[in-house]
Amino acid sequence: MIVSPAGRMPPTRSLTLCMCGDVMTGRGIDQILPHPGDPTPHESYMRSALGYVELAERASGPIPRPVELNYIWGDLLGEIRPAGPSVLLGNLETAVTTRDDYWPEKGIHYRMHPANLPCLSAAGFDCLSLANNHVLDWGNDGLRETLDRLRSANLRGVGAGLNSAEAGDPAVIAVPGAGRVSVFAFGMTSSGIPLSWAAAPDRPGVNLAPDPPDPFVRNLGGRVRDAKKPGDIVVVSVHWGSNWVRSLPQSQIEFAHQLIDEAGLDVVHGHSSHHVCGIEVYRGQLILYSCGDFLTDYEGIGGCEAFRPDLGLLYRARLDSHSGRLLGLEMVPTRVRRLRVQRAGPADAMWLLDRLNGASRPFGTWVKLNRRGNLTLQWES
Repeated sequence: MIVSPAGRMPPTRSLTLCMCGDVMTGRGIDQILPHPGDPTPHESYMRSALGYVELAERASGPIPRPVELNYIWGDLLGEIRPAGPSVLLGNLETAVTTRDDYWPEKGIHYRMHPANLPCLSAAGFDCLSLANNHVLDWGNDGLRETLDRLRSANLRGVGAGLNSAEAGDPAVIAVPGAGRVSVFAFGMTSSGIPLSWAAAPDRPGVNLAPDPPDPFVRNLGGRVRDAKKPGDIVVVSVHWGSNWVRSLPQSQIEFAHQLIDEAGLDVVHGHSSHHVCGIEVYRGQLILYSCGDFLTDYEGIGGCEAFRPDLGLLYRARLDSHSGRLLGLEMVPTRVRRLRVQRAGPADAMWLLDRLNGASRPFGTWVKLNRRGNLTLQWES
């Protein structure tokens, strides 16, 4: 049986889980916002974060400065959240701090000035994963400030904390008329997270899964069972895998299946690779192996053009709010240009379609272009 959003299905109570990949509002993007921080990135490639603004301008044209806080969401601002019950989830791949104690062993450091945090509120994020390889770029004090600033702005961060218990806690989001969504988040060293960043009972850090991950999955399953109430949807947001991959390693696929089979998760929200990867519907549950980049300051940096890191997707998964099973998935094609994310044009949408079809074929899924210019997932059940 082929299933699609347009297929005939019995009436059910549903909600829409909106997801995007990496949201990096630091460095060059921070410099065009109303309250730019210290532009020193402490890296060998660029002496000042303003250099990334100049690269983007060379590639796409002038960028006004300062921009309004909602500038970075371009023409997507009005459609990031659809009508009806929904939750918006992304991966915040930057520290939010004024600290200058950068992590010396890392060659790249991202930070956004705390006064620019309203740019994230403008998009309406309900939850932001912090379990990634940049949240501690400015040390433990930078992480503490990031956590404090997010809480002050009423933005839920998940996957990092002042200790291992806090880093492993889920964010629980009540959705009027559609129950609750619980979001867990963790990272893996395969994405570039240093082992020394792992949170401990007496040390702040990231919720880091070991390799092999079997004990971690059992522990996560116990936390899911403790947190889940009847009718809840449980999502895991995971930063994993290498950059610039043409095919996924079998170990990553098997791990994703473990998360559903043994930990009882309903949706796997993957990110890290900087480009979109395949999509699987496994036993009725959605696995996004990598959502790609949603917003970054990489515009104008050459070297990986074959993967089109400027292109991404805004994923809108319609889920049965009783079981968490996937009912339909629509994806809005996006492109970063002039340091803002906007709807991609028809040619770019077709590039994404071809990319997804090639990457998803081994999973028995494929995508089609609908009348709105969005991609819809089809799968065999």
